[in-house]
Amino acid sequence: MGQVLILSPFFYADSIMTTTESTYEKKQRTPREYVGLVLKGMAMGASDVVPGVSGGTMAFILGIYQELLGSIKDVANPDLIKAIFSFNFKRVFEIVNWQFLVAVVAGIGIAVVSLAGILEHLLENQPVLLWSFFFGLVLASIIMVQKQVGSWNTGTIVALVVAAIGAYILVGRVPAQTPDTWWFLMLSGMVAICAMILPGISGSFILVLMGKYQTVLAAVNDFDIATLAFIAIGAVIGLVTFAQVLSWLFKNYNDLTVAALIGLMIGSLRKIWPWKDDLDWVRDAAGEILIRDGHPIVTKQANYLPNFAENGSQEILFAAGLAIIGFVLIVILERLSTK
Repeated sequence: MGQVLILSPFFYADSIMTTTESTYEKKQRTPREYVGLVLKGMAMGASDVVPGVSGGTMAFILGIYQELLGSIKDVANPDLIKAIFSFNFKRVFEIVNWQFLVAVVAGIGIAVVSLAGILEHLLENQPVLLWSFFFGLVLASIIMVQKQVGSWNTGTIVALVVAAIGAYILVGRVPAQTPDTWWFLMLSGMVAICAMILPGISGSFILVLMGKYQTVLAAVNDFDIATLAFIAIGAVIGLVTFAQVLSWLFKNYNDLTVAALIGLMIGSLRKIWPWKDDLDWVRDAAGEILIRDGHPIVTKQANYLPNFAENGSQEILFAAGLAIIGFVLIVILERLSTK
């Protein structure tokens, strides 16, 4: 039948690179498999653009999370730094899992550039339907990922509950007004990218909390190279640094780490819930609502249960249908990967 395109999210044999070593034997892939990696990167990129949905969650359920983490970790390998400064480029390509990273990063870039405008439009005009799809997707991811925990005990349950409560509180925080200076853009990139590789916590939502989501989205759509460069520099620094921490956690406390990541996904469902009421906004000294990038800055929201009288049967049915589609999509991907 040929090579399996979808890697199992619950497979940790030698085809998945270990995160416990600085170097490792890279897997030989067919062109078809590299196309699959690009598509998985696109799924990650699409998730990263939407606040409340984590690209790390996508990587986790599509079976490339461990390899992604290990590949990022190797970028900080001392042997790599030595090879670069000695201009030993053959050794550089031996150490870095560059084919994998190029394929995934290319997919992420394609998704961000092509979908930023579409998702910005959907968030403004069809937020309920968009959030419904992602709600179903993340809900199914929670069910799939829990199989990763080898043994549920008091420790793993406590880790899940604490992480879920922490994420629930975090995603309910009020977005901040922050400066547009170069150093804060770099800081935003550092913090957001750390969240981006954590299943359950959205890097885009961190940008919302730091008051930089609309800024970054507009920079992508307008090709604002300066803004994107500062964000990217911070992202690279944060990504390489935080990958070391996650690798250590997976190596020494795998079950506790996975349980905590599941808790983060559970808590993040508060942000993804489709039906919300805007209760308050940022106001100036005269009491007028402030507008930033064409949108009022919301400071308080409340989730509510929809009803057919107020929301209309068509919207509710469409939303439920999209949530089911998102849920089934993850189940199908998992079933394909196990084959």
